[in-house]
Amino acid sequence: MDLCDLRDLQALLRRHGFRFSRSMGQNFLVEPQVPVRIAEASGADQTCAVLEIGPGVGPLTVQLAQRAGKVVAVELDRSLLPVLAETLSGIENTEVIPGDAMKLDLGALISDKFSSFTPIVCANLPYQITTPVMTRLLESRLFASVTVMIQREVARRVCAQPGTADYGAFTVFCQYHARCDYRFEVGPECFFPAPKVTSAVVTLTPQPRPECVHDEAAFFQVVRAAFAQRRKTLFNCLAAAYGQRLDKEALRAVIQNCGLPADIRGERLGVPEFAALADALAHIG
Repeated sequence: MDLCDLRDLQALLRRHGFRFSRSMGQNFLVEPQVPVRIAEASGADQTCAVLEIGPGVGPLTVQLAQRAGKVVAVELDRSLLPVLAETLSGIENTEVIPGDAMKLDLGALISDKFSSFTPIVCANLPYQITTPVMTRLLESRLFASVTVMIQREVARRVCAQPGTADYGAFTVFCQYHARCDYRFEVGPECFFPAPKVTSAVVTLTPQPRPECVHDEAAFFQVVRAAFAQRRKTLFNCLAAAYGQRLDKEALRAVIQNCGLPADIRGERLGVPEFAALADALAHIG
């Protein structure tokens, strides 16, 4: 059975009485080279155990199993479990766990299932859970890499550079935690049913916390403030967030002492600049 052949896929789904769930954002791959390329981009090998979130009918799972020492796939839709039991039959290094990836005890999962392997993530994420899942995976700092197919607009935000239209608070969050690499794009025609948007694959490789950041909570407080009102200057954004604690002259002095123009916007700052602002604000607070 070719899991990316539309006729085989439709026959498989009919055989199991499967119905698509719009709320779960289910779109199955029908271009066979895409799961191959995603699995290759993940860098999975026999030393790795892969956590896959939302395997669908399993085309990416099969490709990962051919490369990795072990694959653990977490599937929320229980109606797909008998489908996966058929499509993954005989592949001994795979295991399907029913459940919600957002509620998993990631530490316990790795301890229980990934012993002696390097844990990585590779998944075709449902669009509606992209940001919370990526946030949870990065904050856990449990995985050597996270390779995911997501909506192109989100992928561009993840990998954006300061001063570009795609750059925002989520960009800073991702780039604080990891090196972010934009891999390739996947058109709607590669899915059944076809989504209305283009997808893209990114790899996030967790890095040590930046040495310039001394207080993580204060750092992200400044980041959130800087992007809360995107069209406003950094000064106006900080005044809205810190105005009850600091007067305007003190805020102007902070920005100036950090070597930043008075009219700069938050979207032009990178991690070092946000870190310097956080330190300066803490010092005068």
